[in-house]
Amino acid sequence: MDVSFNLWVVTVLGLIALIAVDFLIGRKPHDVSIKEAGIWTVVWIVLAVLFGLGLLFFGDSRSAGEFFAGYITEKSLSVDNLFVFVLIMAKFSVPSHLQQRVLLIGVLIALVLRAIFIAAGAAIIASFSWVFYIFGAFLIYTAWKLIKEASSDEPDEEYEENRLLKSIEQRFGVADRYHDTKLFLRVNGKRVLTPLMVVMLAIGTTDVLFALDSIPAIFGLTQDPYIVFTANAFALMGLRQLYFLIGGLLRKLVHLSYGLSVILGFIGVKLILHALHESGVHVPEISIPVSLAVICGVLVITTITSLVASRRKAAAEEEKSVKVR
Repeated sequence: MDVSFNLWVVTVLGLIALIAVDFLIGRKPHDVSIKEAGIWTVVWIVLAVLFGLGLLFFGDSRSAGEFFAGYITEKSLSVDNLFVFVLIMAKFSVPSHLQQRVLLIGVLIALVLRAIFIAAGAAIIASFSWVFYIFGAFLIYTAWKLIKEASSDEPDEEYEENRLLKSIEQRFGVADRYHDTKLFLRVNGKRVLTPLMVVMLAIGTTDVLFALDSIPAIFGLTQDPYIVFTANAFALMGLRQLYFLIGGLLRKLVHLSYGLSVILGFIGVKLILHALHESGVHVPEISIPVSLAVICGVLVITTITSLVASRRKAAAEEEKSVKVR
């Protein structure tokens, strides 16, 4: 898809306007209700669908298909981020009325960092086509690692701060408690971070680790930087509302990691086939419609099996408690 500089500017300004509206509406710290989260989740999904339809109408069916495949992939991978976000909120004991502000700024930081990753990835791919082999192998390895972690009897239930965050805390210092929405304070003449600022940075920088998986994955579906960026933007900007909407359901998605591993493995194979094709080897390539069908099918199946497994586990625990009584 041929994207002009003006279209890039209009798209970025449009996203900034949407983010500004989202921020202004929820600018006052408050506990987010299920109704509010549900409305805004639907709004961001509808906006993404309208954008995809716009690509279909003003562009072509291939671009639209790549966007929807990329958006669904990034959205499903971003749900996995929510597990870590829950751990971060618990680690820093974030008051419930401040969590929406934390997620909004944290996600914005993540979006900026992902834009840098996308620009770097696009430049590398344009110069070195063999990088698809590395991306493909990395995704297959990540898929295997996800399965291994999912089947582990000792899942990681505690968040550990990364080195960048620790160095920032040591450099500036951190206040001993939250001060509403303030990000910095003056303590003994020295400017220090508030815990609110620290947790925002934790959300944003932690997402970089997820980007190491998701950015190669979406480049396996499309090499168009414009589609890669917009799919990531729409997936991330709806993440804050999704956190409040399905926060209580996250632990019921017990098979999500298995589903994501299948998706990453599938895209990894797709990347390697594409690399072989680019190298002149006659191998079949996986089309976007097939990719979209596989991704949606895996997500539907894992969601259903997760809910069934969670229901059976809850019933077994209830039966066990009755027998103990």
